[in-house]
Amino acid sequence: MGIFTRFSDIVNSNINAILDKAEDPEKIVRLMIQEMEDTLVEVRSAAARSIADKKDLNRKLESLDREKRDWADKAELAIRKGREDLAKAALIEKSRVKQAVDVLKQDYLAVDDGLSKLNEDIARLESKLEDAKARQKALLARHKTASSRLAARKKIHDYKIDDAMIRFEQYTKRIDDVESRVEAYDLGLPKDLKHEFASLEAEDSVREELEALKKRIAGNADEDEKNAAEG
Repeated sequence: MGIFTRFSDIVNSNINAILDKAEDPEKIVRLMIQEMEDTLVEVRSAAARSIADKKDLNRKLESLDREKRDWADKAELAIRKGREDLAKAALIEKSRVKQAVDVLKQDYLAVDDGLSKLNEDIARLESKLEDAKARQKALLARHKTASSRLAARKKIHDYKIDDAMIRFEQYTKRIDDVESRVEAYDLGLPKDLKHEFASLEAEDSVREELEALKKRIAGNADEDEKNAAEG
């Protein structure tokens, strides 16, 4: 048995209410669509049978109408020929045919009414089906977005990224240490011309060492972040 047990459950259902109660809305929508499509096939088949029945009844009614007119013509002919007995018999047959016509007309009206209701049900079901398919697309899009966000959150909280940030802080402290050494050269030194030139030369040497260290550390940090992202 599917998610719906009767056709009326489908055409009268509130899709929003069903999805709110479902543990897996995506699965429920998929089942609803399958059930609706299967039911739509059955209802269309029933409508096709009703159409065929209408055509068959219509042919029978036309045949009986011709027979009724024929018996009326026979009764008139019998009267003209002075055969009242034959006219009476013809009128009896005409009455019998008329009763059969009345019965078939009732059947025809019942089939026609049923077909009208089937057409209404098909329209309602198609509307429900269209709504369900639209919601299925929305649910799939939301699921894809949520999955992407979850993957990103997992990356953010991954221990490899935390480890890379710790190492980056360590590199930063090492740079601070080298910069402090540069500043220490100036402490307690006389500011004569010779010492100033010596200080400039020392600063150039230390600056070159500092820049090289920064580039090496920056390269290592980029490599760590790349490895963390790929991991």
